[in-house]
Amino acid sequence: MNEEYDYLFKLLLIGDSGVGKSCILLRFADDTFSESYISTIGVDFKIRTLVINNKQIKLQIWDSAGQERFRTLTTAYYRSAHGIMLVYDVNDRETFFHIENWLQEVSRYAASDVNRVLVGNKCDILNKREVEYETARVYAEKLGVSFTEASAKDRTNIDKVFNIMAKELVEQLGENKDALPIEDDKVELSAGTEVSNGGYRCCGFG
Repeated sequence: MNEEYDYLFKLLLIGDSGVGKSCILLRFADDTFSESYISTIGVDFKIRTLVINNKQIKLQIWDSAGQERFRTLTTAYYRSAHGIMLVYDVNDRETFFHIENWLQEVSRYAASDVNRVLVGNKCDILNKREVEYETARVYAEKLGVSFTEASAKDRTNIDKVFNIMAKELVEQLGENKDALPIEDDKVELSAGTEVSNGGYRCCGFG
């Protein structure tokens, strides 16, 4: 095991375009937030280490584009993911309904034992809500996955989301889980893979 960490987990953020996946990633990894609205092209990633129960947990977090034209690109990232965060916008019921479609993608491309967490983003907006907390909680319970609402803008539950995922992975995978190889925090992308243009499609808070 690498001396720098006890566990290394690859996480993938998926969900419709505009739900705030990139904002969640930036808030968690860099503690930054931007009102700008630039689409993620392909995939982008960040790395952050957590300490849980005196164990160093290194998270390699991939942000996927929600646009349909990049769907075939991001499917390659499902296969090696240990955990997948399904993100919707609590103020847009269509993005919540589409979680079912994303779950089909997970079933099709990811490992059968991949850990899943449901995240309702933008909960700081009080007057536009279209998906009630209880509705999503019951749905997550039916799926057998953890659920929380969050806000990348005011940082509500951002750390909690990733801590939940990391704790569940440690419990699920245990001491025998092989770490994903990372060398100098660089990830090699296959030929023809597109990555982010440096901008992020953000949460679109008004």
